[in-house]
Amino acid sequence: MPSYDLCIVIPTLNERENIGILLERLRNTLHDIRYEVIVVDDDSPDGTAAVVKHLSRTQDNLHVLHRIGRRGLSSACIEGMLATAAPYIAVMDADLQHDETVLPEMYRKISSEDLDLVVGSRNIGGGSMGDFSDWRIKLSRLGRRLSGVERHAHLTDPMSGFFIVRRSFFERIAHRLTAIGFKILLDVVLSADGQVRVGEVPYHFRLRQHGQSKLDLIVGLEYLELILDKFIGSYVSVRFVLFCLVGTIGAVIHLLLLGLLLKVERFTFIESQACATGIVMILNYVLNNSFTYRDRRRRGSAFWFGMLSFCIACSLGGIANVLISAEAFRQGMPWPLAGITGLLFSAVWNYGVTAMTTWRQARRSAALRAERRAQASALPDDTPVTATEIRH
Repeated sequence: MPSYDLCIVIPTLNERENIGILLERLRNTLHDIRYEVIVVDDDSPDGTAAVVKHLSRTQDNLHVLHRIGRRGLSSACIEGMLATAAPYIAVMDADLQHDETVLPEMYRKISSEDLDLVVGSRNIGGGSMGDFSDWRIKLSRLGRRLSGVERHAHLTDPMSGFFIVRRSFFERIAHRLTAIGFKILLDVVLSADGQVRVGEVPYHFRLRQHGQSKLDLIVGLEYLELILDKFIGSYVSVRFVLFCLVGTIGAVIHLLLLGLLLKVERFTFIESQACATGIVMILNYVLNNSFTYRDRRRRGSAFWFGMLSFCIACSLGGIANVLISAEAFRQGMPWPLAGITGLLFSAVWNYGVTAMTTWRQARRSAALRAERRAQASALPDDTPVTATEIRH
């Protein structure tokens, strides 16, 4: 069993066109370092895992963790980092935007200095954001200000996904990691107990050549969820907070709809209330499905069955809300407090029941999953694969 000094963890999702090129570049760059590569693939429909498995037959230092039923960059990185015995662990993306040629300098810095972490920074002298659009640069700066990272480390680029960490340090903080979203570096730093000894090495951020960027509204939401978890996660579930936030938005829209419908003379109060309730219940389901439970998102026919189960659960919660608040008021509780009591009960009820029914984590059919990926994953058992062949 070879002994490695450095492990490079690469999370992947649909990076078939890039992964072979990156592995070749790492081979050319790290020839003086004993290193291994762990690719953590989230069951990519394009067959990324199959490509890596095929390449690993001729590369003893290449391994793949093929995850099924789990997704997320941060959680993928954590699984890969926990799977190595190397004293130093690097994390980088597979999309060729991180400059692999600075890895030797990052490795020398962390191994020769008393540091916990060395970060590839785009924001110090010699580094750049490349051809990033202005809005992406401003978004990155806003994320840095919101993060509160200064409490633990002076970092010019806490939003970077390119770094090397000392394994002994990582294992000390591993159980405190949130594993939410894409910002694994921020998760690592904010999970530390006290100050983190950090160093930075400049690099130029490159444009993606193949595949599609994963940056979207969900990534931004997951970033905010990570920050919230670090501040309140020890006291209350962040998912529950998001569920209540969606419910609050729904309540405001409900009142607006109710008022609007009551202005239409042919609608009675009961008719207006029923109509507003139905519309908002569907809206709440769509928002929760898209954001609160995005990792268990229902699609296709499952979306409609999920809507039905959600409406049934919330209807029962609404009935309980009315009965409990009415009884509390009858027992002498002030009406605002009685109303809030009923709302809190229905919120907890709806959250708990829908989590166990509407968005329960069901096992998907292995046969259907295999059929969907068969064509993308099919590679001859005895045919060498080059980076050029993988791309085409």
